[in-house]
Amino acid sequence: MLDATPLLRLYARHRSARLAAENAADAQTHQLLSLVYRARSTKFGSDHGFSRIRSVADYQQRVPLRRYEDFWRDYWQSPFPRLTNLTWPGTIPYFAETAGTTTGRTKFIPVSRAINASNRRAALDVLTHHIAAQPSSRILGGKNFLLGGSTDLTRRAPGIYSGDLSGIAANEVPWWARPRFFPPRRYALLANWDEKIDRLTRLSLTQDIRSLSGTPSWVLLFFARLAELRPDLPRRSTSYFPNLELFIHGGVNFAPYRPQFEELLRGSHAEMREVYPASEGFVAIADRGYGEGLRLIADIGVFYEFVPAEEIDTPRPTRHWIGTVETGINYAVVLSTCAGLWSYVLGDTIRFVDLRPPRLMITGRLSYFLSAFGEHLIAEEIETAVAAAAAAIESQVTDFTVTPLFPTLPQERGGHVYIVEFATAVDKARVARFARTLDANLGSQNKDYRDHRAGSFGMEPPRVVAVAPGSFAAWMKAHGKLGGQHKVPRVIHDRALFHDLEEFLRQQDAPTASSTSPP
Repeated sequence: MLDATPLLRLYARHRSARLAAENAADAQTHQLLSLVYRARSTKFGSDHGFSRIRSVADYQQRVPLRRYEDFWRDYWQSPFPRLTNLTWPGTIPYFAETAGTTTGRTKFIPVSRAINASNRRAALDVLTHHIAAQPSSRILGGKNFLLGGSTDLTRRAPGIYSGDLSGIAANEVPWWARPRFFPPRRYALLANWDEKIDRLTRLSLTQDIRSLSGTPSWVLLFFARLAELRPDLPRRSTSYFPNLELFIHGGVNFAPYRPQFEELLRGSHAEMREVYPASEGFVAIADRGYGEGLRLIADIGVFYEFVPAEEIDTPRPTRHWIGTVETGINYAVVLSTCAGLWSYVLGDTIRFVDLRPPRLMITGRLSYFLSAFGEHLIAEEIETAVAAAAAAIESQVTDFTVTPLFPTLPQERGGHVYIVEFATAVDKARVARFARTLDANLGSQNKDYRDHRAGSFGMEPPRVVAVAPGSFAAWMKAHGKLGGQHKVPRVIHDRALFHDLEEFLRQQDAPTASSTSPP
């Protein structure tokens, strides 16, 4: 197979120069007006006077914030699956089915030809940043491994399909690029995660893998299977894929997983690069080191708005765009895209760490918070505290979830229960230390939490329950949510779901230790 990296290097040089000279506000204004012009004759464009929009302010005045349910009710449900000239010109050929956690009904996110092209440009930006970091790269000299969900698509109508976003992307890969992708189509189509992993572990050992991308928790399971298959080899990426250059990750906070991947990649020349893709559009890519923020992609057919998270459900929220945002504020992300989403509330929250160029940190989800008692913990704070607590006991967290525990008697206090899966068994003393460190770290980050933990009138210390390795994967499998883009819900507000998890673990005899830290 011809090594196409020299051609990529030429493209990356040109693209890097454009990015260095880019004015993000100008690029975003151009994107919005271009999107509005292209959709002016659609039903949505007619309903909202697109032909009279000349500025960002005009657009924000005419187009209110909407969520998926609003679009589904007002524009998509009745004609589904054939959406023609409704919110985007032409007929939508694909729908990305999103599930994310073990609850909630399936959403069908429109995927147009234009947004597919946008996603491909974003993927090239990932490689552009990689080339900039590793000028001697030969990344297209071998296979690029996407560990995703099944690429099998459901035919909804003639010429219209739905399925996992990775399946849609695989269906759109040009014929000349397919030899550089792994796994082969017959394996990528497999829906059974166990069967898929068993086959891919064996086949991957015969391939020259140069890059690997996937959800961190499932990638760790994949490496665990590799270790089972080849127990004679050290558990390092160099043992299985000596030419691996790049691990691409996204979708979850990487902090709890980073120590495990540093160990896996130790001795290799592979770098870890975070991305921020969503089914609705590609948002940002890390262009610097870990913890330095992800650069917003300003010119690929997506217009971004940012609403202070605490205002998102108010009648008249403040709507910022890249020309008016500030650093250090927790914003809800809102997208308008070349797939016909207009001021669509994505559900994610971010904060900017740089503005020239704009770089952001993902802080969580609008639904991913803990404030049952006024503690106002956001995802970023919880993830950071879990990572710090794991480091304090020299252990690694594979997965975890947390739920509020409400008092049942007048004299009782509420608190939080964390169910934590460590990579190896952890005794009660170390679990107790983990709980104490977790509690202290949350208090150091969040004044509301610290105040509610003070004295004897607020919250109880966090209770931590350690479960055996593999417990969360087994639970997800029991719900048909194993692998691909499915993720363990970090915060569970649904008591029935949490009780389901507790009952499953009880039947599996999974809990190995628990502790409540002292007040």
